[in-house]
Order: sequence, then structure tokens, then C-alpha cells
Amino acid sequence: MRRGHLQFIINVNMTIREFIKIWPVLKRQVMSLQVPWLDEMSSSDNDPFRVLISCLLSLRTKDKVTGEASGRLFKLARTPKTLSQLPVKKIERTIYPVGFYRVKAKRIRDLSRVILQKHNGRVPNTIEELLVFKGVGRKTANLVVTLGYDKDGICVDTHVHRITNRLGLVKTKTPTQTEFALRKIVPVRYWKELNSLLVAFGQGICNPISPLCSRCRVRASCNRVGVNLHR
Repeated sequence: MRRGHLQFIINVNMTIREFIKIWPVLKRQVMSLQVPWLDEMSSSDNDPFRVLISCLLSLRTKDKVTGEASGRLFKLARTPKTLSQLPVKKIERTIYPVGFYRVKAKRIRDLSRVILQKHNGRVPNTIEELLVFKGVGRKTANLVVTLGYDKDGICVDTHVHRITNRLGLVKTKTPTQTEFALRKIVPVRYWKELNSLLVAFGQGICNPISPLCSRCRVRASCNRVGVNLHR
């Protein structure tokens, strides 16, 4: 772990003890909100390969579009072997209109071939190995590890990054810095749930612009860092 990842966990306003105290309150509020599509999908199909492909399709794409595109694609091919045999043009037509569908079509076809040829058709189960794949970042790697292999990991997307900074739990500039800061202070038993909880909360309540503070059940504990306008 590089030293630079840890220098942002100082001078924060919310202690980890305070965060753990509001955790059950957040969970109760999220129960009334929509669960992120990947979590919903993995609850019925936690195959690491399909989690990986769905993650790649989801980048810069809305949940509804990702879910529909993944469903169409997995009807054609559900394994590295079958997906690696599909023509790129056919994959493009199948996953459209996900964002950057042409780039993603070639990437997931090539990735399937690499998994088949270099990993005997099995998706690696460590973040370090997954990061070697082209197009796989820390967010995707953590999701595959947690959703596909039920291992400990902290997936940090824009929602997790924004909310933990807004609460005052961390003071970071990028999602990667946030991940390493949270790994340092958050007990492991909370890691796997953190992403799905805060993504749902971020989509339904703690929006990027003008969050719904009037509906937020933890507003009394939130430092509202960077919030200039709220409802």
C-alpha cells in the first residue's frame, strides 16, 4: 500500500464510532429505496464471470440499461468460452445502447479470451489479479471479489466517495483515496455492504446536487461538507 493513499484520513469531522452508530438507521432508510441493479442481479446469479461482465457494461450506464443489456447478452453467452466465440459486431448490437458499447464489446470479447486461455476459464479472485485486465479498475475488481466470491472488499464509486466525504468521515479527493482511507478506519464486517448501502442512499436521498436532506434520517449527524443547496 502506497503511503499517499493514507494521508487523507486526518482532520475529519465524523468519527468511525459515530458512523457505526448511524449505520442501522441508514440500513432502515435504504430498505425503502431501490437496490443497485448489480446487487439485485448477484443475489440470484453470483457467478464471478457474469458479475465481471455486468460491471464492465455498467460503467457510465444507467442501471436499467445495464440490466437489459446484460440479460440479452447472457442469453447468447454465459461463459468465457461462449462469449469469446461471438463476433464483436454481434456483441455491439446486443449490448446497445450501453455507454461506449463499441469499446465495451471488443473489451469483453478479448477479456473472455484471456480468461479462457490464461486462467483456465476461471475469473481470478483477487483484486491484484483482476486489475491486470484491461478496463478493470478498483471499483470493478472490488465488486467481483465481494459479489462474485463473497470476499471482503470495499467498492468505492462516485456515491460512496461523495457521501463519506459529505458526512465528514473522510477527506479525500478521489475514489481510490477514499477506498484506502475507508479500509484503514472501517471495521471489516461493514466492508461488503458499504457500496450497496451508500449507492442506494446516494441515488434516492443523498443526491450529488441538492440532496434531499429533509428526508434524510441521519441529517443530524451529517456535516454536509460541500453542500451549498439542499431540499
